[in-house]
Amino acid sequence: MVKKKIVVVGGGFGGVSAVDALSANPEFEIHLVDRRNFHLFQPLLYQIAMAGLSPSDIAIPLRTLFRKKRNVHITLAEVDQLDIANNKIHYDKNWVEFDYLVLCCGAKHAYFGNEKWEEFAPGLKNLEQAIEIRRRILMAFELAEKETDPIIRSKELTFVVVGGGPTGVELAGAIAEMAKHTLANDYHNADLAKIKVMLVEAGPCILAAFPQSLSLTAQKNLKELGVEVIINTRASDLSKDGLQIGDQYVPAKTIIWAAGVLPSSLTMQIPGEKDRLGRALVLPDLSLPEFKNVFVIGDQAACKSKSGEFLPGIAPVAMQQGAFLKDVIVSDMLGRARPTFEYVDKGIMATIGRSKAVVSTKGFNFSGLPAWLAWVFIHLIYLMKFKNRLFVFLQWAWSYFTFGRGARLITHKTWRFYDGEKIKLE
Repeated sequence: MVKKKIVVVGGGFGGVSAVDALSANPEFEIHLVDRRNFHLFQPLLYQIAMAGLSPSDIAIPLRTLFRKKRNVHITLAEVDQLDIANNKIHYDKNWVEFDYLVLCCGAKHAYFGNEKWEEFAPGLKNLEQAIEIRRRILMAFELAEKETDPIIRSKELTFVVVGGGPTGVELAGAIAEMAKHTLANDYHNADLAKIKVMLVEAGPCILAAFPQSLSLTAQKNLKELGVEVIINTRASDLSKDGLQIGDQYVPAKTIIWAAGVLPSSLTMQIPGEKDRLGRALVLPDLSLPEFKNVFVIGDQAACKSKSGEFLPGIAPVAMQQGAFLKDVIVSDMLGRARPTFEYVDKGIMATIGRSKAVVSTKGFNFSGLPAWLAWVFIHLIYLMKFKNRLFVFLQWAWSYFTFGRGARLITHKTWRFYDGEKIKLE
């Protein structure tokens, strides 16, 4: 029996879900290619950045995930070229052929043509960025502790988060909470009561994807934590010393970017139409219009719902798309018509701080402690593939009752820029 060779590029939620579903069929030979050797639970990245968890708590090696799947082959490599017309891709200086290709390489932050800002305001999409943000935040407290000039100290204790989506809200709330509760007694010279946390959103509200009532609740909760929420205002002119927020210049040593995303750079090599965000337009079966054996899912795909709107780039969408591909390819093998992907929307949620979250699911909206408990429960369910899920729960519980932080480590700088080029530091 000649097996169908399926190459999956990307070990995120979509890729792992696709491999998990496809590997159940012994007629498929699956090759998972990723430039990292682990799957990352991205919704909890902010917990790494805020020193609440350690990287190993939310990452698991891909080989561990699929070690019992004999028809799954893992390759640590970065795909640099696509030749979709000839059914092959390029990595490790070799061209590799496929019968089916699944592209799910995720997304990166968009700086709207100002890529140099990344040096001053890292985003939060991978472990390296989370560790770098943690380093910058903790270093700011250390520098403020030994600073004698009140003006400079004020700049060290000013934190600006750009972007009012779930990531921005979670980060802003966590920074304020860390200073107010976790670190309040750790520093004797720096008065952490004077910390300034600002959340800047260009649109008319934060958490724009949520119902207005929950958006207002989140804004109120942030205010209670001491976060200054600024809406209808753009951030610009970012530098190592601060940024422009509308007509106001704000001196700040720590800026975090959570505004806007773009699909992986590899998406530019995908033939066919793209949407305004640069995502590849796909058919209802998630394939490319001109190439029925090539599928694009997750953050790289512009996929419409039944109502005609594009689906959001969130983990549940990617996971459902990945699992759906098994039905499509099996239909091909049986000579049947391909099914149509239909996303089952189970709702959205965001956490703001200790005991504070907002949840919108199937027309039912709630907030506060019940929402936070729901947020914890759902995330533990999705963590079921991770060996440390019980440990993660215990870490959360310990932090909740003691206001502790288990990973307050300042590591070396993970990268720097030189003449516009990002240089990795060893």
